[in-house]
Amino acid sequence: MAKTAEILEIPATITDRGQTTVPAAIRKMLALGKRDQVVFRGLADGTVVIAKKQSSADDGDPVIGKFLAFLTRDMANEPSHIRPVPKSLVARGKGLVKGVKVDLDAALPEDEA
Repeated sequence: MAKTAEILEIPATITDRGQTTVPAAIRKMLALGKRDQVVFRGLADGTVVIAKKQSSADDGDPVIGKFLAFLTRDMANEPSHIRPVPKSLVARGKGLVKGVKVDLDAALPEDEA
């Protein structure tokens, strides 16, 4: 039996000045911190998607940007198609990186020419 995607729906009020607060659950979901920016994407069907604005360093790759925009549209238009990652695939991925140590704060090596 396939699971259907759940849609998180949280009401918010628009102030007289056209402002609102992004609910805490949505901030957590998008990993938003203070002073982070969001983008609103209006879809043809009237659906609006909010996403964390990517830093300018990420804006430099048009392929990734277009792919992420495609995923955003597809998830908004067809939420019933969203499926959890199979546990077997997660286990396989963990097996592939078992024992690999990564320092996320270390500088990346220069590309070899």
